Amino acid sequence: MKVGIFGGSFNPPHLGHLNSMQIVLKKLGLSKIHMVPAYQNPLKLKTEGPAPEQRLEMSKLAVSSWGSQFEVNDIEIRRGGKSFTIDTIKEFRKSIEAEDLYLIVGMDKWEELEAWKDLKGLLTEANLIVTSRPGFDFPESVESLPPTIKSLVEEFDFNFIELKTGRNIQFVKLNDLEISGTELRKHLRNGKNVEKYIPLGVESYIKANKLYRNLGDRIGDYLKFTEFCSQKLFEKKAIQVKAFDLRKMSAPSEFTIVASGTSTRHTASLAENLMMSVKEEYGLYPQSIEGVDEGRWVVVDYGSLIVHVFYDFIRQEYSIENLWKEGIDLQVKDPTLEK
Repeated sequence: MKVGIFGGSFNPPHLGHLNSMQIVLKKLGLSKIHMVPAYQNPLKLKTEGPAPEQRLEMSKLAVSSWGSQFEVNDIEIRRGGKSFTIDTIKEFRKSIEAEDLYLIVGMDKWEELEAWKDLKGLLTEANLIVTSRPGFDFPESVESLPPTIKSLVEEFDFNFIELKTGRNIQFVKLNDLEISGTELRKHLRNGKNVEKYIPLGVESYIKANKLYRNLGDRIGDYLKFTEFCSQKLFEKKAIQVKAFDLRKMSAPSEFTIVASGTSTRHTASLAENLMMSVKEEYGLYPQSIEGVDEGRWVVVDYGSLIVHVFYDFIRQEYSIENLWKEGIDLQVKDPTLEK
């Protein structure tokens, strides 16, 4: 039996995930694919959303009518903590030979592979199937591969890599769904129609359990919330903190804050401290967060408020405040200077 392992947050599971599994099963001749929802992605900070158990239930609903070749496995939910793929693969290897085990990832995850725990060990214990994603291109040469994989290449052919570990990597083209998980969650929070993106059973579960609620229901007064976030940035020595009311503009949010850190490390620290402060005061995480690892431009999304925290050198390069010239400068003040 050739067995596939398809992991992810599945937040929520959508037709893109199902399309990926169905095409890979057919093209690679797999006997079964295990859909494995993660408890917590070790490369991502926690964001607002369903509990791991709810994502597990949605995953079961998503594949409920797709036959016995697709099975939802709760191994990472039961294990808890950070979900390292190598640990999951080792569990499957107790009953499946390495040559018959296939880990399925999208091209977006391929870009992150170098940061995964024990990548070389993983490519010894399982084969790798990489599926296409909008905006990403398959590698065309050995030189374009991640360093660890480059060192393991035995032979590179079109969409197929033979590894020195005895395993292989195959690239599979999909009929890609033109929406990301982040965009889908925004659609759900804004009450947009999502029936062409997610299975009916999953959509019904989301409505019944009131998942992906707009954060405004819990934040309430966004002007007050914007002032709160500004003060928290000032307290941690952010520089050039500015806040804008964008409600009279056509913009992705009603309010925005832009602030700077003196280094990439300071920038990431400012964003992380802000999230911690909001969690303590309001009891919620952001809808999404991007850029913390690099610390050059961190975007923290709280729905009607989006916070941009820059390494100051990068902020000067983008001059992002020019986008909000028609907005109202809220003239937020540093409370530490008033004492």
